[in-house]
Amino acid sequence: MIWAGEFGRLPITQGENSTGRDHNRFDFALWMAGAGIRGGASYGATDELGLHAIEGRTDVHDLHATILHLLGMDHERLTYHHAGRDYRLTDVSGRVIQEILA
Repeated sequence: MIWAGEFGRLPITQGENSTGRDHNRFDFALWMAGAGIRGGASYGATDELGLHAIEGRTDVHDLHATILHLLGMDHERLTYHHAGRDYRLTDVSGRVIQEILA
């Protein structure tokens, strides 16, 4: 199971009449359970304001590579040919996040 939002949340808000918290376009949080994910694992950290990732930085290609790995697929072999070029979901990057696997 995967749960993720479209963006991170800041612990602060801007403006005098603002309520709630502002969006954070620099990072996001998600959780995964089952399917070979190590139970109770926490991966990565942000700075003291929660603005920038400082540990365990990953990108969406890493997430896709990890999900495909958990589904039994090698993301580097999952390619399709279009317009004279090979494409893959994880583009030319992406690594399986081994630290969260059981």
